[in-house]
Amino acid sequence: MASLFIIQGDKSIHPLLHKLPGLLFIALMTAGFLQLAALPSVAHMGLGSLTLAMVGGALIGNTLYPRLQRYCDEGVNWSKHHLLRLGIVLYGFRLSLQHIAALGISGLVIDALMMASTFLLACYLGKTLLGLDDKTVYLIGAGSSICGAAAVLATAPTVKAEGDSVAIAVATLVIFGTIAMFLYPCLYALAMTGDYLPISPQMFGVYIGSTVHEVAQVVAAGHSISPHVENTAVISKMLRVILLAPFLMLLGGFLQLRTSSTTEKAQMAFPWFAVSFIAVAGFNSCHWLPDTWLTTVSQIDDLLLAMAMGALGVTTRLSAVRRAGTKPLLLALLLFIWLIIGGASINLGITALLA
Repeated sequence: MASLFIIQGDKSIHPLLHKLPGLLFIALMTAGFLQLAALPSVAHMGLGSLTLAMVGGALIGNTLYPRLQRYCDEGVNWSKHHLLRLGIVLYGFRLSLQHIAALGISGLVIDALMMASTFLLACYLGKTLLGLDDKTVYLIGAGSSICGAAAVLATAPTVKAEGDSVAIAVATLVIFGTIAMFLYPCLYALAMTGDYLPISPQMFGVYIGSTVHEVAQVVAAGHSISPHVENTAVISKMLRVILLAPFLMLLGGFLQLRTSSTTEKAQMAFPWFAVSFIAVAGFNSCHWLPDTWLTTVSQIDDLLLAMAMGALGVTTRLSAVRRAGTKPLLLALLLFIWLIIGGASINLGITALLA
């Protein structure tokens, strides 16, 4: 414990050492959950390792972790953001450009329609019906329509949002995104029980990628169903994440026109990790690496993604529900319903139209 105080107190130490306690905490916690997920009794429940890491992390985060937060928070937050992005980039070694091309133009059209319709619906519901302020509406709309908390953080400088608005938006999206992790596998099982919907595993993967909030939640939901669904969901989600860049440009231009501002242009964040994911998949299409190397990379990737999910769980607080308030939660709920029902309609309609 003394070493923790040294690391916490001496700011002259290399910045990586400040993250070390949190990284070790997440690594040990994740190793325990991976061992638990491998037990036949737990595996029989249908919980994937990523979902288990998220849920277990949330339990620890709301009980034991507050006592360690002072020492571990920097490393845990670093894991949540950077290990997730590194894990997604390495996920490209499981895919190829042929997999990405298999989505066709329909996958990109679905993502674009979902992004535009969800954000415009957020603006109408949030401002007209619920009377929320513009910044909160824009943040919740961006997070719901593109990529959850990452989109909220990227949009905040563009709309000049304060910390409270950002925290409220992230809290609402974490709540419904976590619900989606459990709901979508159930929807898939329901869809597969009958012949009333013409749904294939690939179609459902696109549905997950185009409608679930966070990248990590997309991975976890697809992972709980099958590798094929997971792969397709991740590709669809990465295409959706890339749309963040043109979205920020359009939103920034709209706000500057509306306010006739001559001030400095707002900062815009570009999702480089999504582009890197596609670049890695392109490299993997050349088949230059032996299968043994790819197997090792896949195992490392599983560990990184599980650590990121565990860190996301640890930083999820039940108190976020109370802080969010009724109206932001109601807006996020209405958008969540749209993503499920409206998203299913758009996916089915575009797939049928462009088939």
